[in-house]
Amino acid sequence: MILERIRTYLENRLPRSDSWALTQSTIYILPTRAGWAFGATLVVMLLTSINYQLNLGYALTFLLGGAGLVAMQQTHANLRGITLRVRSPQPVFAGEPAPIDIVLDNPSRERHGIGLGIYRAGHKGMAWGDAPDHGSGQARLSFVPAQRGRHVLPTITAETNFPLGLFRAWTVWRPAAEVLVYPKPEQPAHPLPGLAPSPGMARAARQQGGGAEFEGVRAYRRGDPIRQVVWKKMARSNELISRDASSSANQELWLDLRNHSALDLEAQLSRLAAWVLMADRLGLNYGLRLPGHEVACATGDGHRRQALQLLACWPAGAIR
Repeated sequence: MILERIRTYLENRLPRSDSWALTQSTIYILPTRAGWAFGATLVVMLLTSINYQLNLGYALTFLLGGAGLVAMQQTHANLRGITLRVRSPQPVFAGEPAPIDIVLDNPSRERHGIGLGIYRAGHKGMAWGDAPDHGSGQARLSFVPAQRGRHVLPTITAETNFPLGLFRAWTVWRPAAEVLVYPKPEQPAHPLPGLAPSPGMARAARQQGGGAEFEGVRAYRRGDPIRQVVWKKMARSNELISRDASSSANQELWLDLRNHSALDLEAQLSRLAAWVLMADRLGLNYGLRLPGHEVACATGDGHRRQALQLLACWPAGAIR
């Protein structure tokens, strides 16, 4: 418990940065279990040589000791000089693995056997690779954010025991980048609410006597995308029916948080996230309403990302 508190205190003292230069002051090194066993063996060999005055024993002991010192220097040098950079993470949905793409910039000779992983996760999920001569290597890690919102990337460690495995050199890095986590979409998704005519279309309908329908469908035409086929209507009429994009564009679908007060907040946001994805997939003209915030009706990838970001960062105090 005390050791864990010390480690947490030292970790929190590290600055957050999206790049981390591995220098003499940021690399730590200690013997591995094999290294401690190697050192104990050298001590026994030295004592035996002293006791029996074995010149060959002295030579072998100091030869192996010198090899151990060279291995220690090489292990430390295998990390020294590398710069770690993290790429901007892409948004994910809650419960999905969030990828962390890391670039290793190597300004000198080729480096071997470098492992990257989530700090305190042990060797589980470690990504091992090399850094090419005067080039850049890449590694991908991942973690699973359990909740929506903005999450700072977890602390990362880089380590190596190259070349002999007698020493372990490592560094601890706290990236400053954040990953945006959308609400987990409701499964199975609840049916979408009904479309409403846009203000302009409603005025036109009133001028024509109010007899207009806003079905937004028409007979299938050769070349229509499969995703525009209305399969439910086809099952009833036994004819292929497509959504009319021009008609759908004149209708608005409003997704309102206040219409789902019977659900808890996270369930409401999950349902709205599922509806945003469904409306985007169907090419509908949709908008999003949350207390104090509104995303006007529109379509497209940018509109989908804007709506999901609002859901991810709700309530307003979490929006940046």
